[in-house]
Amino acid sequence: MVTGRFRALALAACIGMLLVLLAGALVTNTESGRGCGDDWPLCNGKFIPAYTLESMIEYSHRLVSGLEGLLVLAVSISVYRMYRKNREVFKEPLFYALSALLFTIVQALMGAAAVMWPQSPPIMAIHFGISLIAFAATMLLVVWIYRVRNGKEPILTVPRSIFPRALFTAIYCYVVVYLGAFIRHTESAGGCEGWPLCNGQIVPELEGATGAVFIHRVAAFILALSITGLYIHIRKVSHGEAGLTIPAAWALGLVLTQVFSGALLTVTIGSNDWFIFTSLLHNLIITGLFGLLLDMLIRSWRLREGRGS
Repeated sequence: MVTGRFRALALAACIGMLLVLLAGALVTNTESGRGCGDDWPLCNGKFIPAYTLESMIEYSHRLVSGLEGLLVLAVSISVYRMYRKNREVFKEPLFYALSALLFTIVQALMGAAAVMWPQSPPIMAIHFGISLIAFAATMLLVVWIYRVRNGKEPILTVPRSIFPRALFTAIYCYVVVYLGAFIRHTESAGGCEGWPLCNGQIVPELEGATGAVFIHRVAAFILALSITGLYIHIRKVSHGEAGLTIPAAWALGLVLTQVFSGALLTVTIGSNDWFIFTSLLHNLIITGLFGLLLDMLIRSWRLREGRGS
């Protein structure tokens, strides 16, 4: 039903989208966004930019994004061709592919706008959120492909009570991600010294960078509690069946890892080299977590008890 060549193409698009997302974070963390001046798609008026660290980082991000756009387009065309032959089976992957294509185009346009007309931090934070959704769409496509590799998706019935909890958790996770992106674009990461306390206080003065970082920390803690609650609920209502229990356990593990990677950010903020590494690690973990939560959300809706009755 799904050829090995198409699986390889979809996997390449997913990996490519992850590289785009991480490259964008690297541009932000190294303050290389103006490395190509106000020119787009050229770099300082040249097809091949002059060698400076900022220009190479920015131009590499553009190059990877352009290649990824072609990959996503190829995946979308391939899925559409399969959809025309079997609309029922390929309706779900077509949605993922077209979503990836749409958000890839949106993020490219936002990137170009940010170069030619400098944007405010709140708008720039949305850029990361768009990239996150684009990656999640390619990830969901790959997950679907490997889930139906034997010809059909495993039969699974999900209790209806899981969906509203999964919906809240996924939306709230996106809000927490936005807060983190906002901190990066406002260069507020140093607002709290120490971890888990902020500047040696349980509740510091909520002003400027300190307020932004503290709110993000509290939001991340609540996210960890939400995912813990979701995992406990899924185990409770699944009655020993695997179902969504395994992905929920992975989500719980990832969110705990994300919390500690946030602590690493605080510890390494005084070292530029280490801070770039820990920041990219922080982005990598939340990217996987968000994609996993969306997969759980979609499955809890599609496979819910009594669907269509």
